[in-house]
Amino acid sequence: MHVAMIGTGYVGLVSGACFADFGHTVTCIDKDTGKIERLNAGGIPIYEPGLELLVAQNVKAGRLFFTTDAADAVRRADAVFIGVGTPSRRGDGYADLSYVYAAAEEIAGLVDGFTVVVTKSTVPVGTGDEIEAIFKRVNPKADVAVVSNPEFLREGAAIEDFKRPDRVVVGTQEPRAQAVMRELYRPLYLNETPILFTNRRTSELIKYAANAFLALKITYINEMADLCEAVGADVQQVARGIGLDGRIGGKFLNAGPGYGGSCFPKDTIALVRTARDAGAPVELVETTVKVNDERKRAMARKVVKALNGEVKGKTVGVLGLTFKPNTDDMRDAPALAI
Repeated sequence: MHVAMIGTGYVGLVSGACFADFGHTVTCIDKDTGKIERLNAGGIPIYEPGLELLVAQNVKAGRLFFTTDAADAVRRADAVFIGVGTPSRRGDGYADLSYVYAAAEEIAGLVDGFTVVVTKSTVPVGTGDEIEAIFKRVNPKADVAVVSNPEFLREGAAIEDFKRPDRVVVGTQEPRAQAVMRELYRPLYLNETPILFTNRRTSELIKYAANAFLALKITYINEMADLCEAVGADVQQVARGIGLDGRIGGKFLNAGPGYGGSCFPKDTIALVRTARDAGAPVELVETTVKVNDERKRAMARKVVKALNGEVKGKTVGVLGLTFKPNTDDMRDAPALAI
């Protein structure tokens, strides 16, 4: 199949390279000329283990291409993926969807024949409806199906997560679109990976619900760490003791300075805003955001206390700058606040 991938960040570049490795012909598109030139020269604009080799292999095989011109790739595409950034909007915390909508506007004027337009970016509930409205306004005759297909890629393990996922979530009830999505993920289907088809709004919410739950789990063990310090218990043993319970599991139970990165901070806040607007506040998630922010400041206070309340003129070393191992991503890293 022919795939056009709009955006060459973590989501777009990893997804595009992996789809190419599945045997599809993929063109990755970006407005950033420098980034495309670098990719065409064999460079990689992000650090992700194994990505440079994967890209090189599929470029050599003639399945993966990079360009700033969307026209030809979109016209030939069976599926166009939107994988652009959705950062938190300054001032109110809502997801900034301007890049998503700009991509939709451009795609709408270029599609030719039946095309599946897939939102890979993390977007609030109802974004697919807005994209659909853009197509009806810009190109009323376009034969498209707007689909939600959220990514569940961990930075540092993104290729493994794409090729061996726990599940693939697809938000569409359009039979032609379902057929295209099944074919795109055919290697995973043959490996009996669960592919969950839902309506579009459900799919959009699954991504936020998953990230918020994991953020909550991290925050919970961090609060247990404070309690352990107060009563003389070992939080690592507590985490192991509860993690061995199959209903809980041991992942995301490592106490630390709070969660950070490109997903959890913005996604939890966006979910809080969406829930408030819908009149169904998610108070556990609101508390998680508050506790996590306080956690970072609390870690700094521990340093001050260890230095007898005075850090002026002192040299403080921070071991570990990014929000997790195997990435160079500094977005919302706790080290910045500390």
